Amino acid sequence: MRLVVFASGSSGNCALVRGEHTALLIDAGISMRRIREALRGEGLTPEDISGVLITHEHSDHITALRTMSRSCGIPVYAPGSVIRYLDGQIPELGERLNRIRENEEFRVGGLTVRAFPTPHDTDQSVGYRVSEGESLLGFCTDTGCVTDAMLDNLSGCRTALIEANHDPERLRSGPYPFYLKKRILSERGHLSNDDSAGLACTLASRGTRTLVLGHLSRENNTPELARLAVRTALDRNGYADVELYIAPVSGALSVEI
Repeated sequence: MRLVVFASGSSGNCALVRGEHTALLIDAGISMRRIREALRGEGLTPEDISGVLITHEHSDHITALRTMSRSCGIPVYAPGSVIRYLDGQIPELGERLNRIRENEEFRVGGLTVRAFPTPHDTDQSVGYRVSEGESLLGFCTDTGCVTDAMLDNLSGCRTALIEANHDPERLRSGPYPFYLKKRILSERGHLSNDDSAGLACTLASRGTRTLVLGHLSRENNTPELARLAVRTALDRNGYADVELYIAPVSGALSVEI
């Protein structure tokens, strides 16, 4: 199994999970044109995608769905309140919408998927645990704090993509209005680099050996700051063997699972 991140950040999110015979997208928050180009780079077309897993309904996670609904028949999987939102906003999706339940496994082709709740400022937001045989991926961004549900589902994943959204000092001294800073710093906002470092060490202690840092803010973070915070924590706590990558705002990062 392989994870390929096409985009990660507040300007758009989309990743490919590729198994032996099945390919899924997690979120579709960039243009359909960019998705087609990214898939072409993997030797795929939209017709090769067995489904799209949606984490929540913010625009940077669903932008392509309207165009996708008109150009190809890819099934969309999401939890209940997200399905209701999509059904109201993009009725063209129609029967392609598939309601999933948190903490219940389902199959898409050869891949087994389980959604789990994450605390974000929406009615419902989820991360995903995807497996094929012994390969196990955890995918979790857009969360204001680390919860037991997150740890339960990410533990044991050899590869995990987790959020490292902001450096707190850059955020506090930056140009964002106060209400937005307060939202980001809340327990239903986004994880800081320090939060991500703590989560990274916990996951490393539970078997994770490859970590990808995602959803970095362009305004309130840099790849260097995120990498330094998490790498320092991992090394200090005895996890120097854990591989660490930064998901791109655009482009492609490919990681074996």
